[in-house]
Order: sequence, then C-alpha cells, then structure tokens
Amino acid sequence: MIVIVLAQIQMSFNIFALPVLVGPITRDLATPATSVATALVVYALVVAALVMVGAKVGRLFGERPVFQVGVIVHAVAMGMMALSADARMMNYAQAIAGLAAAAIVPTLVALIAANYRGRQQALAVGVLAGAHPIAGALAFFIAGSLGATLGWRYSFGTLMFIAAAVLILSFRLKPVPRRREVRIDLVGAALAAAAIALITFGFNNLNAWGLVLAKPTAPFSLIELSPAPFMAVLGIVLGQAFFVWGRRRAAGDRTPLLSLEVLDSVYERAALFAMFIIGALGPAINFLIPVYIQIVQDRSTFDTAVAVIPYTLAIAGASIFVVRAYDKLTPRQIAIAAFVLFAVALVLLAFTIRNDWGTPVVILGLVLAGLGEGALLTLMFNVLVTASPPELAGDVGALRGVANNLSTALGTAFASVVAVSLLGLIVTTSLNRSAIPDSLKTQVNLDNVNFVTNAHLKEALARTTATTEQVDEAVAINQEARLRALRASFLILAGIALLAIFPASRLPDYRPGEIPCG
Repeated sequence: MIVIVLAQIQMSFNIFALPVLVGPITRDLATPATSVATALVVYALVVAALVMVGAKVGRLFGERPVFQVGVIVHAVAMGMMALSADARMMNYAQAIAGLAAAAIVPTLVALIAANYRGRQQALAVGVLAGAHPIAGALAFFIAGSLGATLGWRYSFGTLMFIAAAVLILSFRLKPVPRRREVRIDLVGAALAAAAIALITFGFNNLNAWGLVLAKPTAPFSLIELSPAPFMAVLGIVLGQAFFVWGRRRAAGDRTPLLSLEVLDSVYERAALFAMFIIGALGPAINFLIPVYIQIVQDRSTFDTAVAVIPYTLAIAGASIFVVRAYDKLTPRQIAIAAFVLFAVALVLLAFTIRNDWGTPVVILGLVLAGLGEGALLTLMFNVLVTASPPELAGDVGALRGVANNLSTALGTAFASVVAVSLLGLIVTTSLNRSAIPDSLKTQVNLDNVNFVTNAHLKEALARTTATTEQVDEAVAINQEARLRALRASFLILAGIALLAIFPASRLPDYRPGEIPCG
C-alpha cells in the first residue's frame, strides 16, 4: 500500500504544483497564467485519451513491470519540467507525464483488487483516493516554499528522487499474472483518443477561438464560425461511436477496449456521472484560488499554500474516513449531502473573497468544499469498484482515470474560459462607462483581456500615452473586474454542484450495513 500511495503522490504532486507555481512560472517563462492551465489540460488530455489502452497493456504484460516503466518515464518528464525554457517545452513535459500516468493509473486499482477484499478493499480505495489530496497538501507546502525561495524548478526536480524511491520499493509488490490472451482494440483506442482530444481542445479553446464567431486567433473558421464548439460536438459523437463499437466487439466475443460490464447498471452510470462532476469542480477551484491569491492579491506561492493546504487535508480526511459512514448512511444520502455542502462552500467563497486579504474565512470555505469533495471521490470510486468483479479492476481503474482526467481538463478549462470571459465582459463594460478616451483604448489589446496584477498593468500602460489619472482609473477597473469575475465564477460552480444532486439521487439506497463488498 505504501508503494501505491507514493506512486499516486508522485503523479498528483505534479498537477497540484502547477497551479501553486502559476506566479513564478508566468514570470520566469514570460507567459500568461492561462498557459499553466493549458499545461494541466495537456496532461489530463493524454491520460484520459490513453488510460484505457494502459489498462490493457497492464493486463497483457503484467501490472508490476508496466507500473515500473511508467514510474521511470514520469521521472524523465519531471526532469524536463525542471529544465523548461518556455511554455512549449512545459507542455511537452506534461504530455510525457500524462503518457506515464496512463500506464500507472490502472495498475494501482488492479494491485489493490489483487491484495484486498471486503472492508479492507473499501479502506484501501479510500486511502488511494486520499493520497491525491495528500499530494496536494505536500505540493502546496513544498512547491509554495520552494517557489518563494529557491525557485519553481526545484519542485519538479524533487519528484525525480521520489520516483527513484518508488521504483526501488516496487520490487516488493506482489506480481499480478499477465493475460497473454488480451488484445488491444486499436479502433476503440483511436475513437476514444479522438473523442477525448476533440472535446478537450474544443472546450479549452472556446475563449481563445470564439464561442460562436471565430476570432483572429482561431486556426481556421467554418463560414466565419468558431471551430471550438464544432470540435466539442464532434468529440461527443465519436464518444458515442466508441460505445457502439465496444458493444459490437463484445457481441462478437472480442475484447473491447473497455469492458462495458463496469457500466451496465444505473448505479454505476450515476456514480460515474457524479464522479465526473466533482472531478471537474475540484480542479476549477484549484485553478481559481491561486489566481485569486497570486494575481488579485499579488501574494506569494507560500501564501497560496497557507490558504489551500487545509482544503487538501480536508479532502484527504474525508476520502479516508467517509468509509465509517457507510454503516449509518446510504450512498445516496452521503452523495446528496456532500454536493449540498460543496455548493454552500462555493457560495461562501463567492461572498467572502475581496481585494483585502481575509485568510480565515477563505480557508473555512475551502475546508467545507474539501470535506464534500473528498467524501464524493471515495464514495463514487467505491460504488464502481464494489459493483464489478475483481478481474475487471483494471477496467474500473481505467474508467476512473478517464473520468478524473477528462473532468480535470474540462474543469480547469471551464474555470479558465468562464473567468476570463466574464473578466473581458466586465472590463469592456467598465471602460465604456469610464472617462478613459478611445484613443487610449486603441493602444491596449482589449480582444485578449486576461488576469494580470496591478503592477503588470501599470507596466503595460507605461508604454502608452496614459496619464497618471488614467492609469489609476484603469487599475481601479482592473481590481473590480477581477473580483467580480471570480465571484461570478464561484457562483456558477455552486449552481453546477446543486445540479449534481440529480445524478446523485440515482445512486444505491442500501439500508445501513448492506453496501456490497467486492
């Protein structure tokens, strides 16, 4: 279990460290904050697109050797991150890390299924789910401290040493017999990868390429319409084609890329949908809070750690100890209560964030959100694991990997698109009502409004004809617009959390003590 947890921490530390270090990375690489979100999306996209293939590769060659190779490749990717000279190299490093994670993620679940049963299995699943936020707490503390002192690159370099420890300890893992008869469904893999890529890229570029009409930054246009929504819709169509193809292979006694038995009940489908929603809302918070602290508040990565570590610890605690509630409450009751708690936390954040620092209230909102998120992540995972036979554990792990990473990509993209779109709308409206002349507005690119600190805004205006009074007015507009955009974003996320009650109401309603154990 120690090796499995360390491997999960190794992967999770990477994706938690990126938003924590958004300030130092943007300054060092001279890139906007949204570039860090893009790197997260690239990582999540690769994992989501290839994790089902990774599950089959693990069954074909054996989970332990595949796990070990994945750990080595991930370490190489972290070395590339530490040496990144620009945003492009950072994206390449995250793509390679995603490739390694696609191989590692399914093996973790398979190893748990091979070594634990019943109540121990439920607890092991909770510990695995809790390892992710524990890595977040470590990332916020270690990356926050290193980012404020030695530099952001040391955070990723540290992961190479963790990978070496994981590799050495992995030889103590009990090998899972390989399945030589397993065949990889290449058509299914292509359909899944294309669907996930189109959905992710389409959604992630709604702001950059245009929501309806194509912007000049769009790579091409369809009768002057943005390609982004068309890509997202085409991705959904290919996703449906993937499931049709999988049923066709199963009917012909051929192994599909994903065994559809893991989704053959209404409970499993409801759990997957609820997992996807909470999996998107969590990364959205992880993106918005560092932007708030480091861009709006213009504070350090260490301040980000101070605010967010309690949030990640709350997720870890709820992930591990929610198992104790299984004998008293049904999965349906736990899920509905957790989504309501999560929504309340987001509303609290929306009404308490302000331009002057208020750590305690922000931390309270984040802790409440963490408790709801942690309980949901473990509960949904357990519903999927216990509803499937042990031999399908790799497929359950792959399904979890797809849901977690696709939701991470879409959640981060959604937060970025919504926040930046609202910011641009508010800034444009405020400028139209201000005394700032049109001659000055033409000197600033208002088609690419983004979250920037007041210091960066003043530097940009210093290269224009703006007077001191006009600079002060522009800074005031920037401060108000950033805050309003973030508040509105949190309220939108709270609304989505409340809508998630509908799939949660379809979860099992077992009486106390009747939750099945696989």
